[in-house]
Amino acid sequence: MMWPYGYGPGWGWMIGGWLMMLVFWALVIIGIVALVGYLNGRSVTVPRKETEAPLDILRRRYAAGQISKEQFDEMKRNVA
Repeated sequence: MMWPYGYGPGWGWMIGGWLMMLVFWALVIIGIVALVGYLNGRSVTVPRKETEAPLDILRRRYAAGQISKEQFDEMKRNVA
């Protein structure tokens, strides 16, 4: 029997083949990115931030001019 527009029972297999090809290439690209990251010494996970001591934060803010000398001294007494 002739199917209209050339679509037949194999049409679903053709779509499935395209999807599998896309999945395959996506996995290949993800693998390459992970390998390059590993070889560069970087991990795929997000690194944790190191916590900064309160006195260091005060010194940085004073050096940047965000707080005055009086505010710095008062806050330093409160922290220590």
